[in-house]
Amino acid sequence: MAESLAFSKTLDRAKIYDEIAPQIVALVEGETDLVANLANITAAIKESFGFFWVGFYLKKENQLVLSAFQGSIACTRIDFGRGVCGHCYTTRETVIVPNVDEFPGHIACSSASKSEIVLPIFDKSGACLGVLDVDSDKLDDFSNIDAEGLRKIVEIVEKLLEEN
Repeated sequence: MAESLAFSKTLDRAKIYDEIAPQIVALVEGETDLVANLANITAAIKESFGFFWVGFYLKKENQLVLSAFQGSIACTRIDFGRGVCGHCYTTRETVIVPNVDEFPGHIACSSASKSEIVLPIFDKSGACLGVLDVDSDKLDDFSNIDAEGLRKIVEIVEKLLEEN
């Protein structure tokens, strides 16, 4: 297992996503523990980009429940349809929020969070199993480049979930 990631010291996020995705595949290869893998994936994303908070919420019964994350203390449970994560889960679409204070019903786990991107995670039948949530302490910090790059990482997670 690798002890660190190798990625360009550049502002080109697309390039960094392309560089870290295969390293994440190698990082989780052969490990069967889902939480361990999700923890390393969140660490890899946070280390590569320096985002304020990176984590997973997984569906448990009728809520999204906090799973592996990197960053400050977070909300433990989120109802479907509530906040950015619940909205993403319910709509099954990636949500980019340039200013979380302007998102109706935003759940403020930390006042330091300024912008957010949340991506749905699906199983092979198309059911939504949870979300990847990434917060920044900068306004308008996410774009379609992040949506595309993080989608590649979510696809790695979806394969892990198929195996568990």
